[in-house]
Amino acid sequence: MNIIKSFGSSHKLLGLSVLALLCTNVSAAAPTYPTRPVRIVVGFPPGGGVDTVARLVSPKLIEMWGQQVVIDNRPGAGTIIGTDLVAKSVPDGYTLLMSSSSYGVNPGLHAKLPYDPLKDLVQISQMAIQPYVFAVHPGLPATNVREFIAYARTRPGKLNFCSPGNGSGGHLASELFSLMTKIEMVHVPYRGAAPAIVDLVAGQVQLMFSTILPSLPHVKSGRLRAIAVSTAKRSIALPEVPTIAESGVAGYDASSWTGVMAPTGVAPALLAKLHQDLATAVTSPDVRAKILVDGAEPVGSSPQEFARMVRAEIPKWTKVIKAAKVTAN
Repeated sequence: MNIIKSFGSSHKLLGLSVLALLCTNVSAAAPTYPTRPVRIVVGFPPGGGVDTVARLVSPKLIEMWGQQVVIDNRPGAGTIIGTDLVAKSVPDGYTLLMSSSSYGVNPGLHAKLPYDPLKDLVQISQMAIQPYVFAVHPGLPATNVREFIAYARTRPGKLNFCSPGNGSGGHLASELFSLMTKIEMVHVPYRGAAPAIVDLVAGQVQLMFSTILPSLPHVKSGRLRAIAVSTAKRSIALPEVPTIAESGVAGYDASSWTGVMAPTGVAPALLAKLHQDLATAVTSPDVRAKILVDGAEPVGSSPQEFARMVRAEIPKWTKVIKAAKVTAN
């Protein structure tokens, strides 16, 4: 009887030893992420809104991960160069893309892309969203959206709207408004938001869909009049300004957004960790406060929510681009 007990105990100890060895081997085969620096590719030069979000989030990630986070600016071709670089990278979580609303626009602007926007990248989390301010020159006799529409309909093709460039977010937001309200306006593209706003303030053009940061000082000084914001919800930066949708254009929604993506093929467990860490970083109190100063709002959405948004953006803007005959040049 004692021999049987001794044999049973020895067998149990052997089993536990083998299990411990297996767990050690599994742990060694799947080390904690990350074990080396992580690169976040930004398809814009340093200093812009998308780059700013990446640089605000990265210190938090460094704290959590104990590894360096390198911001790699790869501007060119309307973010296509940087996006393609990430799409063709190894899906191990060490090369990420800080994408923007141009991701949903480029499929409509370009007949052929070097990557498939619906297959080659996976959405991790939307980082931030920013509305466009529907700003008009104060000499225009319109204090709200309804008055503007009525005024514009009596002057088809007589009002000029400016934008930071052909195919830019502000340009397409304006075209969407024209299509939904059936008014005719003339597009005047500029090379950037700053010169466009200068001419708007001077009265050379009558209106602009501008991001908040460059237009807010002029709105507060009275040199421009903000009659609406473009998002479905009111902006924290301009809570007194109504949305276009609540001003009578039901369903209107346009925004400038940023989000993190990775090459398709990232392991589900790693994708979940990346989302959790990115959402924690962007919604932390100090990062949130800095993003709000720029007129944007932190999001931190789930991969599923972000993917649904991206899949809705592509056909939406492709339709606007075709209807308004917008080109990339």
